[in-house]
Amino acid sequence: MLTRRLDEAKEAWKRRDPEAARRAHLPPAGIQAEEKHTTKGKYLKSIIYGGLDGTITTFAAAAGVAGAALSPGVVLIVGLANLLADGLSMSIGDYLSSKSEAEYEAAEREREAWEVENYPEGEKVELEEIYTARGMSKEDAHAAVEIIAKDKKAWVDTMMVEELGIMQSDESPTANAIATFISFGLFGFLPISAYVLALFIPSLDAIRFPLACVLTGVTLFSLGALKTIITGKKWLKSGLEMLLVGGIAASAAYLVGMLLGGLA
Repeated sequence: MLTRRLDEAKEAWKRRDPEAARRAHLPPAGIQAEEKHTTKGKYLKSIIYGGLDGTITTFAAAAGVAGAALSPGVVLIVGLANLLADGLSMSIGDYLSSKSEAEYEAAEREREAWEVENYPEGEKVELEEIYTARGMSKEDAHAAVEIIAKDKKAWVDTMMVEELGIMQSDESPTANAIATFISFGLFGFLPISAYVLALFIPSLDAIRFPLACVLTGVTLFSLGALKTIITGKKWLKSGLEMLLVGGIAASAAYLVGMLLGGLA
């Protein structure tokens, strides 16, 4: 059973509070600690990248069309087409890459397990060399390896991390793809929602593009702030960083539209 409460330990580290860190590693008095797993941030990478790509893709369409002074209807056509096509493309790509990574990890684990079973002496030597290369004495490295080798699963887990740098992941390629697609569609729709609203609220016609800019800026900032759920960084700095990066891409699309508007 794990006694450490990860959320409390992270909070203690942020505050650089040794006493809070100590408490986070101790079970409550009179209560037996239970191992807890958290899925917080599990698919955050797919959500962030899907949302960022969706936001910039659809706003780029709106900015390019606005820069070229084309019909608002073109924004909706191009934006929605990009939303669907690029969303599917990105989610499929996420699925295939995640699946390939999982297959690679499984194959490497199978190989390591086979080597542990059939050539344990060589695996022990490899692990000892890794530890001594990090500054551990030969005696301590040997002792540590002998302890680890008593449990074959723990041994294979250790070889995966120490030798190959592969951390075991329980993420689902399908769930990653779904998270990417939903995030892409949800966040990607916001920049062109101003044009959709203008269809039903004529008074918004004059501010369609400025409203799209505001919605895009808020979306980018929110995605940046969302990262801090697992990174632990300051939300304001992270949000502004994402806003700056996304704003550069969006501005480039608008300038291209202005420069090439005469070709339309």
